Formats: sequence, structure tokens, C-alpha cells
Amino acid sequence: MTHDVYHNTRFTPDPRRRVLWQTLVAGVFQKQIPQDGVVLELGAGYGEFINAVRARRRLAVDQWPGMLAHLEAGVDGLVTPITQLDGVPADSVDYVFSSNCFEHVSQAELVECLAQLRHKMKPGATLTIVQPNFRYCSREYFDDYTHVAIYTDKGLCDLLAANGFKIVRCVPRFLPFSIKGSLPVHPWLIRLYLLSPFKPFAKQMLISAIR
Repeated sequence: MTHDVYHNTRFTPDPRRRVLWQTLVAGVFQKQIPQDGVVLELGAGYGEFINAVRARRRLAVDQWPGMLAHLEAGVDGLVTPITQLDGVPADSVDYVFSSNCFEHVSQAELVECLAQLRHKMKPGATLTIVQPNFRYCSREYFDDYTHVAIYTDKGLCDLLAANGFKIVRCVPRFLPFSIKGSLPVHPWLIRLYLLSPFKPFAKQMLISAIR
């Protein structure tokens, strides 16, 4: 099965996704990125996160060749598995971001990816992960037929720590499982959701760790 099949069925283009990531970058993630930094996104897909980021250099990695058509000018795209990051210079990356990526690869592949990231990231660089939290979404987790690995907030934090990363933030309930369905996606609603201590439908976690 080709990557195009997945992107034409399960993971189709959705303009609401761009609204979501532009708002999240402005409200949460941009402040974590050095002004003169290098940002690497793993599993960039349609490029909504990396396109919204401001940085000296922006790198997007995905196995799907179609990613390249969605990247804005100034974003460098690498069509490669997350276990083959040869195109990323050593000790060059200030900030690594991954959203809804690691559940699509085996744990062995994730461990290999982390080993490579330790060489690509500068000392003290940040790895931020947004990921379905199986603790809260077990019923719908495998509605996506490409999910092959299961992680909870506790399990993923422990795996990162065991592979040389120091956890600096863990939010077990950060975002809803998906933007699919009837939930409205508007910048002011997203900002209100982020500020609220109550997170209805929140089934995705946020983890930040440093190298």
C-alpha cells in the first residue's frame, strides 16, 4: 500500500488543520524556539506545523513524497524514514517536533530515531511530541489502521528517559483525539481551550524533553 492511498482516504487534506497549527504555534510552540534556531519536524505530512514556524532554518521529514508540494518557500523537505536522518547535519538542530507520528512506527524504529536525534540535536535542544495517549483513547485508537505502537504518557516518558532524554514537561491531556467530526476549529476557541483547566475530549498528550 502506498502513502498516497493513506493520504487520499484516512488522512485527507483539511483546511481546519492549518487553523489549528497556526494557532498552536503562535500560542504554545513558537516561544520554545530560539529566534536563530534550526527546527526539524518528523512526520511533517501536509506541513501545517513547519510552515507556521519562524526559524533560521526549517526542515521537514516524511516518507510521503507528496509532502514536498505542501511546504512553503524556505522549508527544506527530506523524503526519508525517521530512522534515516543522514540529510540532517550533526549537532545542528535546536528544536525537534513530532505530532501523531510515533504510533505509526514500531518501538524499535522509534528507539533508532531517538538514537539519531541525539547526534543531530545540539546539547540542551528540545524534543516536543504531540501524540495520542492510549490511556484515554483506547476505543478509537485503532480506527486508524496504520497505528502499530501503543503509548501512554507514562510509558512514552519512560522510553524517552531510557534513551537519553530528560523530561521537562508532560501534559497527559493536551488536545482532542482528532479534528474530525463536529467540533468547531476557530483560533479563539483553541486559545480558550488551551487556557482552560478543563479539557473535554482531550486524548492527546504533550511531552517535551531535552537532549
